Amino acid sequence: MESTKSTEPTAPTAPTDTTAARAARLLGRPFDINGLSLRNRIAMAPMTREFSPDGVPGADVAEYYARRAAGGVGLIVTEGTYVDHPSAGSSHRVPRFHGEAALAGWQRVAEAVHAAGGKIVPQLWHVGATRDEGQGPIPSAPPAGPSGLALDGTAKGHAMTGADIDAVIGAFADSAAAAERIGFDGVELHGAHGYLIDQFLWGTTNRRTDGYGGDLASRTRFAREIVEAVRAAVSPTFPVIFRFSQWKADAYDAKLAADPAELDALLAPLAAAGVDAFHASTRRYWLPEFDGDDLNLAGWVKKLTGKAALSVGSVGLDKEFLGAGWTKETATTGIDLLLDRMERDEFDVIAVGRALIADAQWADKAMTGRLGEAAPFDAGLLRKLA
Repeated sequence: MESTKSTEPTAPTAPTDTTAARAARLLGRPFDINGLSLRNRIAMAPMTREFSPDGVPGADVAEYYARRAAGGVGLIVTEGTYVDHPSAGSSHRVPRFHGEAALAGWQRVAEAVHAAGGKIVPQLWHVGATRDEGQGPIPSAPPAGPSGLALDGTAKGHAMTGADIDAVIGAFADSAAAAERIGFDGVELHGAHGYLIDQFLWGTTNRRTDGYGGDLASRTRFAREIVEAVRAAVSPTFPVIFRFSQWKADAYDAKLAADPAELDALLAPLAAAGVDAFHASTRRYWLPEFDGDDLNLAGWVKKLTGKAALSVGSVGLDKEFLGAGWTKETATTGIDLLLDRMERDEFDVIAVGRALIADAQWADKAMTGRLGEAAPFDAGLLRKLA
């Protein structure tokens, strides 16, 4: 993969002689999400790895996640896993969260993470109209989206019928129930980055004229009904996390909400439907989301909803994630500015991505002042689970 350099500003660093003590105090604090007790404020962000042949995670996947738990991560959010719908997936090597073999594999993953002292939730995923014809576990299934449109607004696949919508909602609920049954600690619903749930939320891809389209409040209906179905399928104290983003793949400047009022209109129905925590995906966690205030997207989530908020975006690295590829090499950076935001409780948990691919011990190193020893990320690391 060729090296890609960002022209955007990178996270500044402000090292001080109290960083280690601050990190231990702030990142090491326990946190509770609807009864789920996390030992600290560090989560592993979901990252697609494609190491599950025929959609079944094996022992290597269990060991990969368990190493991060042993390295101090409090909450692991798995890579995206396909729900049981013909058009849900685009790769044979991305794990699914349905079927006896796949669920048996995931049960072993959860057991390994628990044995290492961590907590774990699967991310439930439907790729929607990002899927190309002929891809995935069921090549004959057509791409499906709210309006038969790709992310650039051109025609692609077919517009989902009422029966399609009901089937997908049921598939999310079934996978969530399975997660609780096999010993996971909650679920995350993937409503970000231009995938199916996000396609319903975004006006560019949702041109429906029925109750699932129209203004922003109406466009939340599909996501809200998934949350309601999931909430009904699991125990009241089984956490439901909802991941969302403003940006989309290849549409980095996209906005679901132009201001806090629109963000509130988006989030309020989902919070009322039973979301316990929102995972606000940004590419650079340190940037303000709206003019006139320093809060990032997760900070606004917490302020508007009162729900737990997870933030993410190039934590501990000097280059951001870049779309269809990854920056080839990065250097590790300090976390004082992250700690500043944690100290004022702007958000509750910070999710870490590439830094944890590079170094399974990143969390422990961050909380003990040893980030200078952390391995830098290189795109070559994506070729294996380690």
